[in-house]
Amino acid sequence: MRAAPTIMHLDMDAFYASVEQGSKPSLRGKAVIVGGLGPRGVVATASYEARRFGVHSAMPTAQARRLCPNGAYLIPRFSLYREVSETVMGLLRELSPLVEPLSLDEAFVDLEAGGTAFDSAGARAAGERLRADITAATGLSGSVGLAGSKMLAKVASEEAKPDGLLLIEPGTERELLAPMSVRTLPGVGPATGEHLRRAGITTVGELARAGEDELVRMVGRAHGVGLYRMALGLDDRPVVAERDAKSVSVEDTFDVDLHDRVRIRSEVQRLADRCVGRLRASGHSGRTIVLKVRRYDFSTLTRSETLRGPTDDASVVREAAARLLEGVDTTGGVRLLGVGVTGLADYTQEDLFAQALGAGADALGEAGGEGEDAEPEAEGVAPDGAAGAGEADVVGGDEGAGSGAAPAAPGEPEPQAAPVRHWAAGSDVRHAVYGPGWVQGSGVGRVTVRFERPGSPPGRVRTFRLDDLELEASDPLPLVGWRPADGDGAES
Repeated sequence: MRAAPTIMHLDMDAFYASVEQGSKPSLRGKAVIVGGLGPRGVVATASYEARRFGVHSAMPTAQARRLCPNGAYLIPRFSLYREVSETVMGLLRELSPLVEPLSLDEAFVDLEAGGTAFDSAGARAAGERLRADITAATGLSGSVGLAGSKMLAKVASEEAKPDGLLLIEPGTERELLAPMSVRTLPGVGPATGEHLRRAGITTVGELARAGEDELVRMVGRAHGVGLYRMALGLDDRPVVAERDAKSVSVEDTFDVDLHDRVRIRSEVQRLADRCVGRLRASGHSGRTIVLKVRRYDFSTLTRSETLRGPTDDASVVREAAARLLEGVDTTGGVRLLGVGVTGLADYTQEDLFAQALGAGADALGEAGGEGEDAEPEAEGVAPDGAAGAGEADVVGGDEGAGSGAAPAAPGEPEPQAAPVRHWAAGSDVRHAVYGPGWVQGSGVGRVTVRFERPGSPPGRVRTFRLDDLELEASDPLPLVGWRPADGDGAES
């Protein structure tokens, strides 16, 4: 514990949803829910307008739709979230070299290490200045907690939400914590909270009064000692600038259980490629390949194989994942698949795998790409099915499309139907005439697009055929420092 509140915790407010509202002017002040859109989708973030209806993160999207039927349900756009996050983290690093990111929208900062603040007045001034700078740079808001420890700073930022600042003066922490729910403390989840409730402990003050010995008896030594220290507001953990990654993984939850063994193997190969893309992007290699399979009855199996040395070779990871799958019974169906790599290192030993690869590795390598462009999922959010199809996506083309087509003459190849394009709600598009926009929804052979951009008034809505050649997928327009290019005149 420090004698001054010089540890800062920043938590951006409803980050994903706020970025969507900032980049889509027509959604400002509206209920916005970001996450998986399919029947098994999960909410990643809900705007504060949506939270008034009871929608919250980790809730099934189907339940959210029942609570908030008129909300805007959008797929996540991680490339844009990372871009905004980099701007915010850059502002934090101007305060101090000791910045410990916890996620895209959350970080600890050691203000003393940067010479930014050494007392309460300086810490408060730094916090207010940071909040103003974030709003000026991104148009978004963040909540700041200031305290003498990391735990208390995080508690303070949560209490300050939304768009606030709370400073906990050293010496007042026990008084502040006492009336709070035990669930406020890090590491106290639903199971521990319920266990404590049955023992008559619901507040942090009651936890402190129970004493260390009683807590050790109730939940074990390691957890009991930690709970007691947190109840007293004690936390000596330093802010660490670099947090080593322990693993890299990707997973998909499918809208419909997979039964076809060939399809399951194909999905595992695809996930392996995406996992290697994330592995390389992080600058790591790894020794242990992990396969995760959640079956139709929600039972979850994990299998792992440790290689003779670290690798970031996609063919090696694909082959290992395929071997692991052979030992898993998928009878009855599979609802989730995941591939991960642990035992990370910052170097590779590809020569060690020459014998392990065998002739089949080359064939596997030709069957799939390296996956370097793959997008990682949000922490704790399973995306929609492998094809990316959500509820707003169109499964078929226009009504009657292809009806009346002449059959192929004998000996001639059958005509191939043009691939059906799918447009997920929230995805970025560009029209040759109307410029940049985003998909509001699609169905019955049509896609509805709103043409607007960051900083513009709410834009006009237009509807097109799914196969309109003037409409194409696009990268997100940057929320930070965006300037229109020639011809980007969206109607308003």
